[in-house]
Amino acid sequence: MSRAEIFVMFGYNLPMTKFRQFFQLDPDIHFLNHGSFGACPIPVFETYQNWQRRLERQPVLFLGREHDSLLKESRAALGMFFNADPDNLVYIPNATHSVNIIARSLHLQSGEEILTTDHEYGACDFTWQFICDKTDAQYIRQSILLPVRDESEIVEQFWSGVTERTRVIYLSHITSPTALRLPVEDICQRARQRGILTLIDGAHAPGQIQLDLSALDADFYTGNCHKWMMAPKGAAFLYARRDVQELIEPLVVSWGYGGAPGFGTGSRYLDLLQWTGTHDPSAYLTVPAAIDFMRAHDWDSVRRDCHLLLAEALTDLYDLTGLEPPYPPDADFYVQMAITPLPSYADLPRWKARLYDEFKVEIPLIEWNGRKYARISIQAYNTRADVEALLAGLASLQE
Repeated sequence: MSRAEIFVMFGYNLPMTKFRQFFQLDPDIHFLNHGSFGACPIPVFETYQNWQRRLERQPVLFLGREHDSLLKESRAALGMFFNADPDNLVYIPNATHSVNIIARSLHLQSGEEILTTDHEYGACDFTWQFICDKTDAQYIRQSILLPVRDESEIVEQFWSGVTERTRVIYLSHITSPTALRLPVEDICQRARQRGILTLIDGAHAPGQIQLDLSALDADFYTGNCHKWMMAPKGAAFLYARRDVQELIEPLVVSWGYGGAPGFGTGSRYLDLLQWTGTHDPSAYLTVPAAIDFMRAHDWDSVRRDCHLLLAEALTDLYDLTGLEPPYPPDADFYVQMAITPLPSYADLPRWKARLYDEFKVEIPLIEWNGRKYARISIQAYNTRADVEALLAGLASLQE
């Protein structure tokens, strides 16, 4: 598909250069790696620092008397944003932390199976394998083949791995190594009919796609707010349906376990997870400011423009390498993050170093299932100039 056809298909809005002023990123770097750790807009970051200053001004008042009520207000904003009961949401440092909570809470038995894909985040693969090593449960990594063409094919490929021993389905909403948006809605619906627990890892989903947790109806859902929602680092959440919250056990046992005075919210789920000892909750309390930033700047339009620029970039990258795309540029298998194949002879460490040192391009190069890829992220601050720098760098490396 030509660049002109993509422009017609998605429509073209104003350039995104106006957003660069909101970010503290090094202006000399073509930053195409928002997906790894995110980036926080200056107005949101200032709100974060204000919370930190308030904490330092009177830490006993802040942590001893105001902590729970402030987090309740923040969870209310998060719940409204995701169409979820705030009391089913608890703030967690990151999505991997949440996966550990669930994996350790389920008391898996020998022979029981956790069904996942071969597109999952390595740290969480290790989490489940750690549990399986202790319990003799089985971690089944179902293959989802690239290239993909149809969502129903993905569902059927995955579902063919379900057996009578499947107790848990663990899936990324948007995968980390391949940036593939999985059809978790259909899979969650099927799992509920079979009585299989579902945990959806939305590390890359909140802020990158519209998310309705009530409609999705997963048993557990975790997402990072510090990536595509642009909150400060260390802000994530765990959602649990009310009827499965009794399964939850804390990773860290603290005052909420015993119902100590001053630590009661009225919810066992929140009490077990919300207070794990002295910590700085400023990142959590800043999430409403990140939501306000997105609303103030018509983030649906921003996402659409980012997707357009990424689709255009993928077309040019596929033309440059001549390699088969993992998904069509005009498909909805990706949003603001995608992968592009690299030649088999690519020396990934050397190529990554040269892209950064010679072309000032920050981008992850990965190997997945024996094939090599670059993962490109497009956020509001990116422009065509960033894409051109990547194209120039890869063209030079291929010579």
